[in-house]
Formats: sequence, structure tokens, C-alpha cells
Amino acid sequence: MDDYPLLNLFWTMLWFFIWIMWLFLLFKVVTDIFRDHDLNGWAKAGWLIFCLVLPYLGVLVYVIARGKSMSRRDVKQAKESEAAFQSYIREAAGTQEGGAAAELARLAELKDKGAITPEEFQQAKAKVLA
Repeated sequence: MDDYPLLNLFWTMLWFFIWIMWLFLLFKVVTDIFRDHDLNGWAKAGWLIFCLVLPYLGVLVYVIARGKSMSRRDVKQAKESEAAFQSYIREAAGTQEGGAAAELARLAELKDKGAITPEEFQQAKAKVLA
């Protein structure tokens, strides 16, 4: 333990974490290359080869050249995911038009107006809940 001082351990950990952060950036760039619909197949292949053959330079050039569009795609994907999640929640809760809760409310209103009998209401309610 005496031959590896504590500051060397911190220095090694710093470089290790920088390397891990760089790997995350490399994977982010590679996934963005495949996610981009504006690039054709040859452009995607070129960027991918550039990033894999000369990784440090390739990632740096990609982030400089396409960083803004990369962030726009991230924001667009996040908004689409949020919209899909909200839609799922509305559908699961039955608050969308045509959902079970809305159908039951319409049936209760028809029963209150006297348009359907309580027996018809119970039958229709059982169909909606089934």
C-alpha cells in the first residue's frame, strides 16, 4: 500500500471516470447517428466509421458539427415519450372520450332522464364494465 499513494488513487479514479463519461458520449453519438432521419445511409456509415476509427476526433467533430440537431432530436423524443405516457394514463384512467367512465356517466344521465329503465341501466353497465 505504501508504493501507491492516496493522491495517485484519486488521480487514477479521475481518469477512470473521465473515460467512462467519454464512453457514454460515444454511445450517445452512435445512437444519435442511427436515430437521425435527415442523414442518408452513406452519411450514417461515414459518421459511424469516423467515430469508430478515430473515436476521440470523430466524437468531437460530430458534437461540434451536429450538436444542436442532436439536442433537438433528444427534446423531440422526450416530448413524444411524454405525450405517449400521458395518453396511456388518460386511457387507463378512462378519462378519454368514449372511455368507460364517460360511458357510465352517459348511462346514468339517460337513467336520470327516464330514457332507460334501471334494469336496462344495469345491463348496459355490466357490458361497459366487462
